[in-house]
Amino acid sequence: MTKFKRFHLKNEMLLANFSANFIAVTFFQVLMFRAEPDPPEHIWQNPWFEMIDILFTPAAFIFVVVMTLRYERPIRQYLEAKFSNKSVSKDLEDTARRRVLNEPYVLICLSLSMWLLSAIIYSLLWWILDVGSYWIHRTLFMSLSTGFITVTLAFFLLEHVLQKRLAPYFFPEGELSRIPKTLRIRIRTRLVALLFACNLIPLFSILHIFYRITGTDYDPMTQLDILRSAIFVNTSIFIIAGLCLTILVSRNLTLPFSEIIHTLQGVRNGRFDKKVRVTTNDEIGYTGDAINEMTEGLKERQRLQHSLDIAMEVQQNLLPAQDPQIDGLDIAGTSIYCEETGGDYYDYIMTEANSQTKICVVVGDVADHGIPSALLMTTARAFLRQRTSRSGDLDQVVADVNQQLTRDVEDSGRFMTLFICEIDRGNQVIHWVNAGHDPGMIYAREGDAFKELTGNALPLGVSETAAYQKFDKNISPGQIIMMGTDGIWEAQNPAGEMFGKERFKDIIRQNADRPAKEIVQKVIEAVDGFCDPLQKADDVTLVVTKIS
Repeated sequence: MTKFKRFHLKNEMLLANFSANFIAVTFFQVLMFRAEPDPPEHIWQNPWFEMIDILFTPAAFIFVVVMTLRYERPIRQYLEAKFSNKSVSKDLEDTARRRVLNEPYVLICLSLSMWLLSAIIYSLLWWILDVGSYWIHRTLFMSLSTGFITVTLAFFLLEHVLQKRLAPYFFPEGELSRIPKTLRIRIRTRLVALLFACNLIPLFSILHIFYRITGTDYDPMTQLDILRSAIFVNTSIFIIAGLCLTILVSRNLTLPFSEIIHTLQGVRNGRFDKKVRVTTNDEIGYTGDAINEMTEGLKERQRLQHSLDIAMEVQQNLLPAQDPQIDGLDIAGTSIYCEETGGDYYDYIMTEANSQTKICVVVGDVADHGIPSALLMTTARAFLRQRTSRSGDLDQVVADVNQQLTRDVEDSGRFMTLFICEIDRGNQVIHWVNAGHDPGMIYAREGDAFKELTGNALPLGVSETAAYQKFDKNISPGQIIMMGTDGIWEAQNPAGEMFGKERFKDIIRQNADRPAKEIVQKVIEAVDGFCDPLQKADDVTLVVTKIS
């Protein structure tokens, strides 16, 4: 910050308030004096009046300046510290910011008090000198009118300085509305002030001129000339003042709105890097802060979405890339997540035993869905693949995986259900272990019979000492083995009705002669149609194996 900028920032408000008073005096009192007759000459020759007239103006100005400087002390200390690159205490920063926001109100109160004092003193002097009610009314009216014009003009000038000069420096991150103990320059306040300046003050001014001039002892023609001149001057003054104030109000409102619109257009186009520059603590400032918070949230959401996309890609790559090709078996499976990532899992694991190649089909379901479930599913997959690479029956494999998984998740309350089966095509037998999962099913077209592959063990991750049991069943050509998750039969339609296992069985019956891949597709299509227009509330996984 340069010395000139520091000086400018420190005295901007004081200069704006002085300018408002100077403009009001110049364009109102001077012109009004010319529009109406001059006061009697002997008044100016009175030593008391002359002394008070000489002393009052500089005394009032000095009083306003001194009180302004006292009020601005924390503001100036803050600027000095910033200029010197010194640390600023939190108390000083908070006080300076609060006083900056309240300063327009403080300065217009000081200005108004001086003009009210001027109205009282000069009217009292005219009354003491007994110059007549016309001059008393005129003095009172001019002082009050000038004061009101000064206050109105100062209000908008000070607000303009606060928005365009001070606020960007004191509040680079916005959030003016969060500063406590501050008066807010609301939109309604601006409009009321504009109404007051452009309508009410001119109306009262013209009415008072008419009442004051028609009450004099001048002849009617002289009164008419004075009245015409005074009304013309007043009208010209208030038209000019109204235009200036309208321009100020328009700029103070349209510029923030233009920036807000520009920022929102960027958001609509996917650009979240631009922020609204907040310079007010009114409704517009609050809206700007809300938009800035929204864009930050959208940026974070975009980063999170990018991470989720990567996580989805990684998790999808962990699922089988293609269905296995094994003589005597037609296998197909799919897993569809209701979010980017999920807790459902299926896998094909090839094993060797007694020089025979066998296939293990695994279906799992982690409680809940989303990122935490996906991480648990990934961990379980790694444990399971690592354990099946060594010898051991299915029950021992599942027990070892459960032991490892429980050590990781037992304090989190998360768990995973699992159904794993080993299909021995050579010996026409299926071995399975059910760890708290929905039973698998075998459908025999001969006899149109469904048989559940049950089990009653605990899910993985619940207890480190849980025991698991392996079951066996003979299989024959033409049978269909189905393993899925509850996202299929617990899917609900808009009426709250569940899809259910009977509908699932009907689809298997109707499509039993189709390839396994088509059966899977028919089930998924039926679930989607049943839920429409609702989105799926849970992950859906299904593996179908046809014995040939």
